[in-house]
Amino acid sequence: MNKETQTGQALVDHKLADASGEDHVLYELKPARTPAGEPIDGLYHAWITLNNPKQYNSYTTQMVKDVILSFNRASNERDVVTVIFTGSGDKAFCTGGNTKEYAEYYAGNPQEYRQYMRLFNDMVSAILGCDKPVICRVNGMRIGGGQEIGMACDFSISHDLARFGQAGPKHGSAPIGGATDFLPLMIGAEQAMVSGTLCESWSAHKAYRMGMLADIVPALKIDGNFVANPLVDTQNLVDEYGRMILGESLKGEYLAEGKETMGKGVVDLSLLDETIETFCNKFVYTFPDCMTKTLEELRKPKLNAWTNNKENSRAWLALNMMTEARAGFRAFNEPAGKDREIDFVDLRRALAAGTPWTEELTDSLMPITRSKSAS
Repeated sequence: MNKETQTGQALVDHKLADASGEDHVLYELKPARTPAGEPIDGLYHAWITLNNPKQYNSYTTQMVKDVILSFNRASNERDVVTVIFTGSGDKAFCTGGNTKEYAEYYAGNPQEYRQYMRLFNDMVSAILGCDKPVICRVNGMRIGGGQEIGMACDFSISHDLARFGQAGPKHGSAPIGGATDFLPLMIGAEQAMVSGTLCESWSAHKAYRMGMLADIVPALKIDGNFVANPLVDTQNLVDEYGRMILGESLKGEYLAEGKETMGKGVVDLSLLDETIETFCNKFVYTFPDCMTKTLEELRKPKLNAWTNNKENSRAWLALNMMTEARAGFRAFNEPAGKDREIDFVDLRRALAAGTPWTEELTDSLMPITRSKSAS
């Protein structure tokens, strides 16, 4: 039984134990197939699915524990060929840690968050240490901690409506749950700086061009046919070339046209699943021990960077829960559609004036406080 704090709030159990029995992380075996598509008796691909679609598959503490156990199980199953890591629905693979839990339990509790980060670290390490190839099936947004656990996978295959990015400095943290380790290796130092610091999301097309994805496929279906993401096509035309060639008025026209095209279609992930299955079945026709050794060697750059930094990152993230993370996560816990960021100008002015981090300072930065004072 969990103990309680002096305020009556139940303490979270951070011990790694048997799965909770809840279906927030699903584990399923699907048959491996021949190149002709015939099921192979006795060989499987393990699907690990984050099943929290109402909260964009953000992971709670219990879900983190269940993911660790699921990867351990898949790694040790003798009849499993590959592991597919994905999320439920078509909106998100994962958007990181559960905002509600962060804001209402971990904010202001560095000793608790430090224990939580032990579990998070073990989740990333479980992915990097799996004896089977791990494919991230990107079925929607891959943001923040979701981006980090996605990059820990060996391969990523995405539909082209997905968005990719970090959330660290924009929401009171730093992307040191893997992003600062993996991004420079995967896309180079300059673009890693852009992604990690500015926290502006990228399209799947840009992520593919930058080397973050093994493949992308369309998911928008109009009149029975798959079409490429029309917003990305027009956005790229305008953003990369249009400021000099097209001008702002035409930019608006192209985006409006793209949105109109989006409205005519439906999201269909069947092509994504077909591509994933074809990709996974290629691993059947390889020597398993040679494959595991190859994975171990090719993972070394990621693993070495991760191992060198994860513990001091854990300590910093815990202490940051007393200051910027406490403010950022509380603000981001506001309902969708409302202002979910602190007043960055007021914060910087306060810190420049030497104002200490207090409960009063944090409260003054909240969106709800600003809206009340404005009215």
